[in-house]
Amino acid sequence: MTDLGTWPAGPETLPAGPPSGSLADLLERVLDKGIVIAGDIKIDLLDIELLTIRLRLFIASVETAKKAGIDWWETDPALSSRAARDALGEENARLRARLEALGEADPDTTEATR
Repeated sequence: MTDLGTWPAGPETLPAGPPSGSLADLLERVLDKGIVIAGDIKIDLLDIELLTIRLRLFIASVETAKKAGIDWWETDPALSSRAARDALGEENARLRARLEALGEADPDTTEATR
């Protein structure tokens, strides 16, 4: 009987298959390089297009995404407290500019509000 626990020496006798690796190694490779998944969903009824959904998914680490020029999470006020502060500051500056413009247009109103 042959021992199934050992393989005879030589590359021609090794089993063919994908290289072994853990899920962590695979995930690290995907996040390091990035992966793009794209697809379209179309719903037609009697040759009339009712709905088209285009899906584009980019899976990568933050560093890889930044190298690709993607950093929308840093400027979205819903996702970044710094972006929310910046948006609030910009709105404040716009309102102050409007108040100054209104004050210059009608000086009597400006004195009454002070």
